[in-house]
Amino acid sequence: MSESFPLVMSFAATDPSGGAGLQADLLTIASMGCHPLSVVTAITVQDTSGVDDVLPIEAEWVADQARTMLEDVPVAAFKIGLLGSVENIVAIAEVLADYPDVPFVLDTVLASGRGDELTDEDMLDAMRELLIPQATIITPNSIEARRIATDEDNEDDNPSLDECAKRILEMGCEYVLITGTHEQTAKVVNTLYSSKGVVQRDSWERLPDIYHGSGCTLASAIAALLAQGVDVPEAVKEAQEYTWQTLQAGFRPGMGQFIPDRLFWARGEEDEE
Repeated sequence: MSESFPLVMSFAATDPSGGAGLQADLLTIASMGCHPLSVVTAITVQDTSGVDDVLPIEAEWVADQARTMLEDVPVAAFKIGLLGSVENIVAIAEVLADYPDVPFVLDTVLASGRGDELTDEDMLDAMRELLIPQATIITPNSIEARRIATDEDNEDDNPSLDECAKRILEMGCEYVLITGTHEQTAKVVNTLYSSKGVVQRDSWERLPDIYHGSGCTLASAIAALLAQGVDVPEAVKEAQEYTWQTLQAGFRPGMGQFIPDRLFWARGEEDEE
């Protein structure tokens, strides 16, 4: 067999703006030196401001897209984004269960940046039971981490982020990276946890703009690095550096949020003369 780049399979919804979703995953994975494979889980109606509608793909089609490719090529990592339905979660979990040695990054897409609900409680329960236990690493922001870990039947349950990470890890994943973009801190602090506690905390300059697709970029970059054999803590560090650079170089193509420039490194430097 001829030599090729590591292959990373992304399960995600389409985003016509190219800012997030499947398009963001493909750009990031390719930019990080891997070849992307795509499995469409849903079709969205959205722009750079937010999501207006989601049409889930039938679960059988989702599974068939993945299994057809997996029977043909060796996949070095999986990345999971917006899932679309409980049925899709079940189908994807069954596919992943057949590849327990392949790293799996779960980007818990619960809502859009504008706050549009993308994952209902039934889907979240299925994610907790079927996907999180199989994940190498999940990458929730602080809002998502609290929603995943909080007991909704207990009004007094208000866990810290450290406690949220502990509870999520008890669901069965190996690592949790909680990102701090939504926290009221001078710098963005992202914390990686394992069963042993805090692995590392990384601080980043808080940029002034609001971005569409930063979470997809980070999770896909981690998946690409894992596919290349980088261990999880180093992959998380390198993926954060890449993501921050894409945000710093971000652009605003429409009337909504900024989009990360995943190909910032390929742009020619402006003539200084």
